[in-house]
Amino acid sequence: MEKFEVHILGCGSALPTTRHNATAQVIDLRDKLYMIDCGEGTQMQYRRSGLSFSRLNHIFISHLHGDHCFGLIGLISTFGLLGRTATLHIHAFPELETLLRPQLDFFCEGMPYVVEFHPFPHGCTDIIYEDRSVSVRAFPLSHRVPCCGFVFQEKPTAAHIKREMIDFYNISFSQINRIKNGEDYITEEGKVIPNSRLTTPADTPRKYVYCSDTQFNPNNVQYIRDADMLFHEATFAEDHLARAKQTHHSTARQAAEMARLSGAKRLLIGHYSARYTDEKILLNEAREVFANTFLAEEGRCFSL
Repeated sequence: MEKFEVHILGCGSALPTTRHNATAQVIDLRDKLYMIDCGEGTQMQYRRSGLSFSRLNHIFISHLHGDHCFGLIGLISTFGLLGRTATLHIHAFPELETLLRPQLDFFCEGMPYVVEFHPFPHGCTDIIYEDRSVSVRAFPLSHRVPCCGFVFQEKPTAAHIKREMIDFYNISFSQINRIKNGEDYITEEGKVIPNSRLTTPADTPRKYVYCSDTQFNPNNVQYIRDADMLFHEATFAEDHLARAKQTHHSTARQAAEMARLSGAKRLLIGHYSARYTDEKILLNEAREVFANTFLAEEGRCFSL
């Protein structure tokens, strides 16, 4: 099975603390890197992670609150200082380019690479990006400002050819990809060897769902159903439910309820309020509803 990892660079909320960085994650899928959100300090966390700067080509921004995008200008500037030449693609609401373009023109004049914006509308439920490895769909969340979640759906892979069949039938290299893609094999004697004898089924495509800042909204189950891993913000514990409603955030218990309703295999919670010095209270509350829950923590890597 090919690599599909989620690296946590930051899991705190709006108020900075010494315990957590602002929100940012990097998905490593088949050795391609995709960043989700880019809070203040993300480039330093990126360096600590050991991930390659050159393999990151796409950044997805969920909404225009500072703890999700204040790190962009610094990261973009550093890419220029490192001599980047590949285009950097930023997927976000249209307002981001309006805000960021003057900063780029002032601070990053003469950069050796292009920053290309790919705007999508508020309330979007479409695929906003795809390549040979993944499709990325946006869907609306319920926050104080326009906000979206992202569904990273892995593209199907080819079937696995059996090594012993290659040797037994002396299959040439040029034929292997055709067999992986479903063709039968015809020997030099004209005998047809069915594909099912030569291969084992491809791995089931995996699905990662990212729910940024949002209040509890069961209507979103339709977008996140059957995720291999669901990240859902869990800013507050249940004793601050009123505060969660007021600020359009979720409690850990509500995040767990979304995982239960959607049939997720694993739940990852984050975006912790600065009031908590120990997030175990959030973890314990979530696990009462959905046992397979884990805490997002800076430096941790979760494999799907």
